[in-house]
Amino acid sequence: MPPRGVKKGTKRARQYEHIKDSQLERGSSEGRAEEIAARTVNKERARSGEATAASALSRADISSGRRGGLRSHRGSGGRTRDQLYNEARAKGIPGRSRMTKAELEEAVGRG
Repeated sequence: MPPRGVKKGTKRARQYEHIKDSQLERGSSEGRAEEIAARTVNKERARSGEATAASALSRADISSGRRGGLRSHRGSGGRTRDQLYNEARAKGIPGRSRMTKAELEEAVGRG
């Protein structure tokens, strides 16, 4: 079921179903797939002015499709610095707070 405010048969409803199906094919749970699809559709609605209220970040941030395209097929390079930092913290790597993204990638890769 698409998010509130999205009518059946509209472009956004089809977009929601497509994203949800893609996530399910990738192995996500039903709930996670629905959440990702709803968040993506809501953000696109906000960016295009379809939503009644939109946060500043939704309007100013890079689009969901562009972000996915930038991070696809890049292996470990696609992770953000924060994601690398959290992985380094989980592995107990010392000095991680002073590391750059490249240093974190190297430390996490060998850690």
